[in-house]
Amino acid sequence: MSGLFIFIALLLSSCTGLSTATDQTCGNEVVNTILVDQTGSGKYRTVQAAIDSVPEPNSQWIKIIVKRGVYVEKVKIPLMKPCMIIEGEGQGVTTITYNAHEATDSSSTFISEPSHIVVRNLTIMNSYNRLSPLGKPSWNKTQAVALTVYGDKSAFYNCDFLGLQDTLWDNKGKHVFKNCYIEGAIDFIFGSGQSIYEDCHIHATAGVLAPIVPYGYITAQARDSLTDPSAFVFLRGRVTGTMNVFLGRAYGNFSRVIFFQTDLASVVDPKGWNAWNNAGHEPFLTYEEVECKGAGSYLAGRVPWINKLDSRHVKQQFANYSFIDEDGWLSNIPPF
Repeated sequence: MSGLFIFIALLLSSCTGLSTATDQTCGNEVVNTILVDQTGSGKYRTVQAAIDSVPEPNSQWIKIIVKRGVYVEKVKIPLMKPCMIIEGEGQGVTTITYNAHEATDSSSTFISEPSHIVVRNLTIMNSYNRLSPLGKPSWNKTQAVALTVYGDKSAFYNCDFLGLQDTLWDNKGKHVFKNCYIEGAIDFIFGSGQSIYEDCHIHATAGVLAPIVPYGYITAQARDSLTDPSAFVFLRGRVTGTMNVFLGRAYGNFSRVIFFQTDLASVVDPKGWNAWNNAGHEPFLTYEEVECKGAGSYLAGRVPWINKLDSRHVKQQFANYSFIDEDGWLSNIPPF
């Protein structure tokens, strides 16, 4: 993760072009379906070719169905192609994977730039730092992003996101992740998204790199001011792992992360949270654990500067869809 790359991404997201795309409504029906199949039964053999076939600017829901298989490719949905649904046949059944690394903004396997994007029923992986094509581990720890989300009003259902460092760049905008599996070790959910993670399984593991990654961090939330609406909100779900892990560290001066009714396994470090480069700025960090359970949920050993909000406030402001859905954009997503 790089501060320069996040600054550039946030600057770009304030441009007129992105604001225009964000205002798109898409309707509530799919007007065209495109089939991707490696065996040749579909119109296209790669996901990117199907996306490229959609004309710009797009304004109605287009569904791309990706048949089972492992698609070794980088995928990018351009800014002027909102209103797209990418749908696989299931987690671990349809997989998009790539092995790029080094730079945060260019390593991502799957990049989503516009608003109104839906991804469901598939696995997105960055294989770097997991296993090389020859089956041997890559020993250098570095950024290797699986998913990058720049656009507003985007939803991810029944997906796997697999990586090690910086797995999921929840960059900016209102997002929902539901019934997803997210795996990594270092800052593996990061960015300035205003997002709800509902019933997701968060798994902290360094895999074969465990000897050189003794502990990890789940979140690195980058909220940068008191007026910044962003936060990562985890509703229910569970945290597991094979390594000692902190729930988060502060990538922004006003970092905000909330775990609500989440099952926390014993792998969660007793301190829970880390101020990182914001030591001395802890009064402005908002880290909440409300009604959590499990062996890792005991608060006795936590850092003293968490849980500033009362549970009623958390429930009313964060632990429901009004946090991301005031204008009802979720109801316009076509049904499965």
